[in-house]
Amino acid sequence: MAVRGLGCPVRFELTAGQKGDAPQAEALIEGLPADVVMADTAYDSDYLREAIADKGAVAVIPSNPSRACKYPLDKDLYGLRYLIECCFSKLKQFRRVATRYEKTARNYRAVVTIAAIVLWIR
Repeated sequence: MAVRGLGCPVRFELTAGQKGDAPQAEALIEGLPADVVMADTAYDSDYLREAIADKGAVAVIPSNPSRACKYPLDKDLYGLRYLIECCFSKLKQFRRVATRYEKTARNYRAVVTIAAIVLWIR
């Protein structure tokens, strides 16, 4: 999920439960203007860091503990990542989002979109 400013969602991608999130990250940031791209350690890959640098943005991603060459991390800026977690929390306040009653991805995508619109209106 891509989140902007005060924690409002701007783009999301549904994936299968067994799929990792990191492979979808480049598609999420493609075309979105950003000075900074924040993510957690699971998104630490050279490929994603290069894609972020190509956008002219700064990657604020902690290095994976298994990485031999550690990248510097702006801890003050990374401290703002709580806005992303707050966005997930706000979306899960909508019962249909949290429990995923919808049987198809199309319907679930629609429910998440409506919930995101409500968050923007608030």
